Amino acid sequence: MTQRILITGAAGYIGHQLGNRLASDLYVIGTDLRSRDDVRFPIHQMDIRDPALADLLQRESITHVVHLASVLQASADRRRDYDIDVNGTRNVLECCLSAGVQHLTVTSSGAAYGYHPDNPDWIDERDPLRGNPEFAYSDHKRQVEEMLARYRQTYQELQQLIFRPGTVLGADTRNQITDLFMAPRILALKGSDSPFVFIWDQDVIGAMEMGLRRSKTGIYNMAGDGALSMAEIAARLNKPLRRLPVWLVRLGLQLAQWRGRPTSPAQVKFLQYRPVLSNRRLKEEFGYQLQKTSAQTFDFFAERNGLINRDG
Repeated sequence: MTQRILITGAAGYIGHQLGNRLASDLYVIGTDLRSRDDVRFPIHQMDIRDPALADLLQRESITHVVHLASVLQASADRRRDYDIDVNGTRNVLECCLSAGVQHLTVTSSGAAYGYHPDNPDWIDERDPLRGNPEFAYSDHKRQVEEMLARYRQTYQELQQLIFRPGTVLGADTRNQITDLFMAPRILALKGSDSPFVFIWDQDVIGAMEMGLRRSKTGIYNMAGDGALSMAEIAARLNKPLRRLPVWLVRLGLQLAQWRGRPTSPAQVKFLQYRPVLSNRRLKEEFGYQLQKTSAQTFDFFAERNGLINRDG
């Protein structure tokens, strides 16, 4: 089969890089709410909730869809975020079925497992998805995966490949998590190691490309080997580590919520009970050879952003 690929969220951080790589020898188009001028494939400005997506898929004879579009940073409008994340994914699924698309790749997240004190030390793909209702991103990813599971049972003609990445880092990554590492002090919670599993953005793109070219199916965590605690991160950055009591962080989140920010005191769990992803199935069953470990990924990000100097 000659793949004809459509990427939702194609103007995003991962989407435009993946599209540029695939466009070297495959037919690729994208959809997004915005455009960009550094891509080698056309991007149609379209909302993933638009039923007209089915017409685009059919008109372009698309065989493979990569669904990357989602709300990465929660807004104050939870209903809007839900509509984009969950209802938007439902529309993508329905449009794929209507247009006869054969293969769907979806980026979920390790956040779908949830932030819980009884999480396993290393989470396997067969562990339950318990995305926390207090985290819109975590909750929505869980709901999307439950919906995908129902569609797998009912519509087996649409093959699914689902990735659950840990914390993605690359040279140009910028988000709320990288803000933690850019700060003058590294913050941690008393009584918690708050371990992070990192995956290099080029490993994310490489695994997706491999899955598309071989039309692979299944569900796979995405993480480099090993994990780094906040104390280890502080040491690598040569920055002071400040451990805060849980009650104080809860209070700060409560104050922010009263000021209208989309936060909740329960979100302290984000640092307190981080899910640590096992990558065994990605390596052994999917067959992807990771280029960087968690520590190497973090060091690469830190060096490229002037946070550490290995030559000094």
